[in-house]
Amino acid sequence: MARRSLLGSRIRERRGLLGLRQAELARAAGVSASYLNLIEHNRRRVSEDLLDRIAHALGTETAALSEGGEARVIDGLRLAAAGGAARETELDRLEEFAGRFPGWAGLLAAQARQVQGLERAVETLTDRLAHDPYLSTALHEVLSAITSIRTTAEILAETDDIDPAWRARFHGNLRSDSERLAHAAEALVDYLDNVPEERMGLASPQEEVENWLEGRGYHFPLLEGSEEPARLLTEARDLAGASASARLLAERHLERYREDARLMPEQPFRALWAEAPDPTRLAARFGVPTTAVLRRAGALLEKVGFVLCDASGTLSFRRPLPDFPLPRFGAGCPLWPIYRALSRPGEPISARVEMAGRSPRIFRVWAAAERRWPDGFAAGEVVEAAMLLLPDEGSGPPLPVGTGCRVCPRAFCIARREPSILTQLT
Repeated sequence: MARRSLLGSRIRERRGLLGLRQAELARAAGVSASYLNLIEHNRRRVSEDLLDRIAHALGTETAALSEGGEARVIDGLRLAAAGGAARETELDRLEEFAGRFPGWAGLLAAQARQVQGLERAVETLTDRLAHDPYLSTALHEVLSAITSIRTTAEILAETDDIDPAWRARFHGNLRSDSERLAHAAEALVDYLDNVPEERMGLASPQEEVENWLEGRGYHFPLLEGSEEPARLLTEARDLAGASASARLLAERHLERYREDARLMPEQPFRALWAEAPDPTRLAARFGVPTTAVLRRAGALLEKVGFVLCDASGTLSFRRPLPDFPLPRFGAGCPLWPIYRALSRPGEPISARVEMAGRSPRIFRVWAAAERRWPDGFAAGEVVEAAMLLLPDEGSGPPLPVGTGCRVCPRAFCIARREPSILTQLT
């Protein structure tokens, strides 16, 4: 049965846009006009068969009526509400707004993400200015020269009986410090004028790489053969404008991809996964860690989500799903199985989770963490966790999760670290 509370409203809106009378739609769908009237006012549930007939009569997809606003648009509207905390917003009517005015909803959601991106750009540029080693040195040189000139000038201005030899020495210092200041300021201006455009971009290197991988479908057939990552990068025109940091991250990703492809060839991997989609089983067959299998599945399979995080919990790679949005900035939901796996390296986790929202979705999640000592015990261990997500149609109680605490609509959560702007939603 279609369970969406605003299903009837969407049918009515669609019918109105097409200029159909209620009786005409009822006749095409094979129901009475009075029954359709009750449906359009959300007073009757609709069977899947009837919903298919209505959608066909309205010339639209069944999902467009049953699901209403896309999860990404709803998530964007919540983001917009979070940014406008000074104004009260009707959060309980987000889906109605998205369903009735999809164009405006999409525009507002896109603008909210653009604002978030611009705010992130300011943070990124501020961080670069604060941690750029050359810029820090250049500014220190300028300030040092200014301080020296000021000190010498104060001595000359406030002291009347200065020995001529000392006066000449101070004048010499003023000249040399002035020249030093001029050279430092000129070098600083030249540096700022010639900062590569890549360093002033709005996207972080990680975002550049993720956008590039998304455009490639996360799959590199050439690396399944004998192609070398360095050569692929050299010939990648769609990565030509990327920053040096992004290219370094891309090279590391491709090197790991190539190694995974060598250990788990594509065709055997796909065949084993189709036979039984169990990462631990494939890990045993190929003799690799479970995290490697999750990475390989995240690259080869379609309609999957994939996440990597380091020991700090920071997401180092994202492959989102439409109905499982991943935070671009900040931490994810503390109830995600990937964080549980992070505390138990070598112990794979399988779980069913339900993403919070007006359109809850169930996903099968596999997560695992791995300890490595790439430079020996003296250098310390490196821990990395991976999580693979697939839409799930199975049974069993799911674990309720969200995107992040700030925009999570769950009224009660044992792991919440900060209040949600959506606390009135259930």
